[in-house]
Amino acid sequence: MEALDRYFGITDRGSSVRAEVRGGLATFFTMAYIVVLNPIILSAAPDVNGNSLSFAQVTTVTALVAAVMTLLMGIVGRYPFAIAAGLGLNGVVAFQLASVMSWPAAMGVVVIEGIIITVLVLTGFRRAVFDAIPLALKQSISVGIGLFIAFIGFVDAGFVRRSPDAANTPVPVGLGVGGRLVGWPTLVFAFGLLLTAILVARKVRGGILIGIVGTTVFAMIVQALFKIPAAVGPDGATNPRGWQLNVPDVPDQLFALPDFGLLGQFSLTGSFVQVGVLSAILFVFTLMLADFFDTMGTVVGVGSEAGLLDEEGKLPGVQRVLFVDSVAAVAGGAASASSNTSYIESAAGVADGARTGLANVVTGALFLVALFVSPLVEIVPYEAASPALVVVGFLLMTQVKHIPWDDYDIAIPAFLTIVLMPFTYSITNGIGAGFISYAVIKLARGRARDVHPLLWLIAALFVVYFGIDAVERALGL
Repeated sequence: MEALDRYFGITDRGSSVRAEVRGGLATFFTMAYIVVLNPIILSAAPDVNGNSLSFAQVTTVTALVAAVMTLLMGIVGRYPFAIAAGLGLNGVVAFQLASVMSWPAAMGVVVIEGIIITVLVLTGFRRAVFDAIPLALKQSISVGIGLFIAFIGFVDAGFVRRSPDAANTPVPVGLGVGGRLVGWPTLVFAFGLLLTAILVARKVRGGILIGIVGTTVFAMIVQALFKIPAAVGPDGATNPRGWQLNVPDVPDQLFALPDFGLLGQFSLTGSFVQVGVLSAILFVFTLMLADFFDTMGTVVGVGSEAGLLDEEGKLPGVQRVLFVDSVAAVAGGAASASSNTSYIESAAGVADGARTGLANVVTGALFLVALFVSPLVEIVPYEAASPALVVVGFLLMTQVKHIPWDDYDIAIPAFLTIVLMPFTYSITNGIGAGFISYAVIKLARGRARDVHPLLWLIAALFVVYFGIDAVERALGL
């Protein structure tokens, strides 16, 4: 135990083995949905040749890569940042890349962008960018992520939904269906939110984990009594009163054998042959920038919540963290699981006490177990996991008090960073808007020297990122 303590620095970070185990469990149960959701996204989209990925095989590689890379982050990075297939990134791969190239070529693009990011880490560039960001902007990233994951929680649970007549109304989202909360699953979410909020307010140890488990049990009772179907049935029919992803039924079987058939099914040169060099380069650039800054946002947000950042907002040993995260992108593409990245849901584990890589060892071990007991993972519905995201969003939001709101040079970029994360459903977009506005405002006020040279470079890259459509049109793509 002493060797374990010394290696992970458990006592030095004010934690305990019990807290790390509890935090690792909370992180897993909050993000276990990816084992189901990633296969749904990737297997639903045929590639340009009409070929689709196997749902069972994607399930296997999703759990496998998450397990291996989360363990690696814990053992090498020594921080509680769990890793899995990145949401948003997998959508780009499925619906943008695969629509114009084969699946092996699309996964090859992911591998290439991961290799490039790994090189940027090894050269020290990625860390230099991390260190060049002003402290107030880092704090705004944490706050923005808090709003973002709270919004994700409300949307995933069906508490907040898209307006069914969005084209003819100024209200893009609203409460439930037609301004009303409907269905037992929504009640389960409300129960879970209140339960978790009470536990956290009373500072109950393991409050986040207790909330997830307790709400799952309640969901199973509700399901046993009322037999509620999924929100989207096998035939594509929708039911607004149904469960948003997993139906909390007792599974017919507890075990399922993994299928590793997708491992190594990628092509590094396929995209260049199938869509041309310029198009392939733009695809790599888009994925790389999103991956690069999603991770940065997660590290800042979760690290800040855990009290792991120093007085300048820097994370000690961040080089190890960035290296493992970049390798995860390569591993995700090589396994056809899409790019893997650090997960903001790690904040749930941090809120429950996780401070070291030992929590990741617990989370990674559970992902290994999920390879064989995927039916059990499917018991936890969105409505039971989402309350944790909302409460953790509140905890991250409390850092807003540290931003100097009377200094408009930094306050306006901070504001744009905060609001654009939830409004555009993207951490990267919020960070990009903050960087560009910070540089432009400083330039307009004659204070261009206040901006770190690397931030000028990144701001310029983000201008290209946001204007990628104009770039493609200019190049005739």
